Amino acid sequence: MVFFVVFVLFSVLILRLGEIQIVFGDDFKRELQRTEDITVSNPVPRGKMFDRNGKVIVDNTPLNAITYTKYQNTNQKEMLDTAEQLAKIITVDTTKVRDRDKEEYWILKNPDRAKALITEKEWKLYDDKKWEYKQIYSLQIKRIPKAEIADYKNNELKTIAILKQFNSGYALTPQIVKNKDVTSEEFAVVSENLENLPGVDTTTDWERMYAFGNTLKSILGDVTTSEAGIPKEQLDKFLARDYSRNDRVGKSYLELKYEDVLHGQKAKVKNVTDKTGKILSTEVVSDGKRGKDLVLSIDMDLQQQVEKIIEKEMWEAKKKPGTALLDRAFVVLMNPKTGEVLSLAGRQIGKDDDGKTVMKDFAGGNITTSYNVGSTVKGATILTGYKTGAISPGDKLFDEPLLFKNTKPKKSWKQFNSINDLRALQVSSNVYMWKTVIAMGGGRYVPNGPLLIDSKKTFNTLRRSFAQFGLGTRTGIDLPNEMSGFPGGDEQASLALDLAIGQYDTYTPIQLAQYVSAIANGGNRVQPHIVKEIREPVMDSNDLGPIIQEIQPKVLNHLDLKDEWINRVKEGFRMVMQVGDGTGVNTFKGVTYNPAGKTGTAQAFYDGPVKSQKNAEVMNLSLVSFAPYDNPEVAMAVVVPWAYQGNTGPSINMTIGKSVMDAYFDLKKSRSEGAADGTQQSENADTTQNSQQTGQ
Repeated sequence: MVFFVVFVLFSVLILRLGEIQIVFGDDFKRELQRTEDITVSNPVPRGKMFDRNGKVIVDNTPLNAITYTKYQNTNQKEMLDTAEQLAKIITVDTTKVRDRDKEEYWILKNPDRAKALITEKEWKLYDDKKWEYKQIYSLQIKRIPKAEIADYKNNELKTIAILKQFNSGYALTPQIVKNKDVTSEEFAVVSENLENLPGVDTTTDWERMYAFGNTLKSILGDVTTSEAGIPKEQLDKFLARDYSRNDRVGKSYLELKYEDVLHGQKAKVKNVTDKTGKILSTEVVSDGKRGKDLVLSIDMDLQQQVEKIIEKEMWEAKKKPGTALLDRAFVVLMNPKTGEVLSLAGRQIGKDDDGKTVMKDFAGGNITTSYNVGSTVKGATILTGYKTGAISPGDKLFDEPLLFKNTKPKKSWKQFNSINDLRALQVSSNVYMWKTVIAMGGGRYVPNGPLLIDSKKTFNTLRRSFAQFGLGTRTGIDLPNEMSGFPGGDEQASLALDLAIGQYDTYTPIQLAQYVSAIANGGNRVQPHIVKEIREPVMDSNDLGPIIQEIQPKVLNHLDLKDEWINRVKEGFRMVMQVGDGTGVNTFKGVTYNPAGKTGTAQAFYDGPVKSQKNAEVMNLSLVSFAPYDNPEVAMAVVVPWAYQGNTGPSINMTIGKSVMDAYFDLKKSRSEGAADGTQQSENADTTQNSQQTGQ
């Protein structure tokens, strides 16, 4: 009987094996040989940035890097073993290891003890599917002995930090474990032990390098780190565009604005894996391509000179009384015909990490901060007066103290008696502007009488007109976070007078540059732009590639004004700088570049970082200018908020403006002479060569 039973069982076994081999053999063979093709994308370096003369501003510096690639079926125990081995041969930053990371490591390191932290009753709830595993895990985390967590040594903390990096990447996608301060010894030792470190590899990574240090840094922007990856609030947007979570992306200003251009085309690699997830082979589907390059309109030689001028004049001004609140100054230079920004400079006095007083880059303040700018806006006021019929070119008005009922006298800085519109600009008459606004509002000045004008209509007229020049509205510059300034909230009749002389609404420095450019070029409000060209990258070279796109000048609107009106204001601006007692004559006396412009001083209230001085009375200084007067090639705006307290102080707006204009034309001259010398040397060389050939 036993023999018979054994015989039957063996017979059944043989039949079953035969069935498997004969009937299902091919199916099982195909299953064993089954592979899966998985395509992953590998990041590439970002595009570079150049200045208008081809100088590299932003580049990529190569870095030694250690990476980890997680296979599909790699379990946590295998990752832990690799992390422990790697921790023995490299150093990593452990300061970002959180308590939660330590707790998760404890559970992974002590599975039996972790299991014992849960009662049988609780496990039964899980087995009966009344609890989810996350509830079990949460209880384990809470019940871990805290003393053990606090007692981790450095090598264990290193393991935790490395394991954390391992877990932050996608399967089959290399994840940066360390790419900063990787020593030659670390790189070599890891390379030699790759067989014992599954998933670990050594490679070359990159980081952003800013060739001019902090110059223009706040405008160039920043890029996220590989550790931080994509900001959480933008994750869905980028993931939908084939980004990975740990990709580095632009997070501010140009790096952010031109992310699509700078990011580049990822390399695509097809990994062939078996059913266990092991990589059998790797095939390059498409080579990666570095991001496209940006050529900026900025002239970095000029930019550096402008920043040095601002710093020098600010430190000099700070030596004088009443300047305790002075902490910033701005200069914008742009081509008034094309909108190309040649220099966007801003400096701010602050504290460094060691508490030392230093000068910091604040170029971004040109578009993100706004101030009362004073009389520089009077050109717009005069042109608004022409357009509304409140005044006509050549009209004379009497500059005298204005006495309104129940108010203090309102007057110019000096009484000028009978003056016309040109003279009013030349000497910066407040009264001429106020009488123009009174006429604009349908009123008439009566000494000791009330100010009777349609204030709402007057405010609307002035603000709509000013906006046509770019004042009080965004300029459209190709940078994020541009502000439009702040309009005063009240619309009393007397405040309309303040608006007309730049002492009510606030404007940004870039708005002043756009405003004076519109006057300089004959009435076109041109959109300012920082990027001049987008070019194809040239690999492993600092040369410029072929042009993909050239940014063309864009006219946002044409001023609805007669050409002769604009030309008359331009003449008034020329008189400010070059004729008689013009408010800019003393500063610009003797220059050869034929300037025109308008000075500004505004009584304002402090709203800076010194909280104890909030709303203290201060003087803001400004200057708008263009040159040469007869064929403008450069427009300038200078703004120095909170320059001093009291009735008098340093004319830092004028000293900065004069030095900057000098620097622009001196640089132009030196380059022209250098080009001429180069041409002459080339001609001499050709002549010598021809002589030698003739002699031969």
